[in-house]
Amino acid sequence: MYSASDLRKGLKLQIDGAPYIVIEFEFSKPGKGQALYRCKMRNMITGNQLVQTYRSNDKFEKADLAESRMQFLYSQGEEFHFMNTETYDQIFLTREQIGDNINYLLDNMEVDMLFFEGQAIDITMPTFVNLEVTRADPWAKGDTSGTDTKPVVVETGYQLQVPPFVNEGDRIQIDTRTGAYVTRVKE
Repeated sequence: MYSASDLRKGLKLQIDGAPYIVIEFEFSKPGKGQALYRCKMRNMITGNQLVQTYRSNDKFEKADLAESRMQFLYSQGEEFHFMNTETYDQIFLTREQIGDNINYLLDNMEVDMLFFEGQAIDITMPTFVNLEVTRADPWAKGDTSGTDTKPVVVETGYQLQVPPFVNEGDRIQIDTRTGAYVTRVKE
């Protein structure tokens, strides 16, 4: 059990039978009375946000979450199939469940998957992924249109802005938290 004084950003707890993650947290102590904890949370299943104010003596259940290392096997239509690397159990997630992570997902990539009551609810990608540039427009020397970047498409179909020296066939590192170019990778 957590008390309201344990609330912190990133804490995962269970409210009304659903898992929530604290995304914002604010403490205030009025002149009289108990301390108040204002909390903004996101339902980890539906994505809905909840803003609540709690008193210092309020209690919360710890969310019953389990994390497993999973390997992405393949996609078939709107289904993305994963295998647990320890038990070899296979599950699939929908495109909607994967969200923007689909931009970085490659065959055989290992990810961390979060489960609530046996149901997969979240997928955590590696912080950085290396992807091959499959389409890049040539950059003309002396082109001073005011932009220092150009659009490219990587092997997953994701489009992003990169420096002009990146060419088709290059491997680049992308930050999966922001979707931004980090560096060119030499392999």
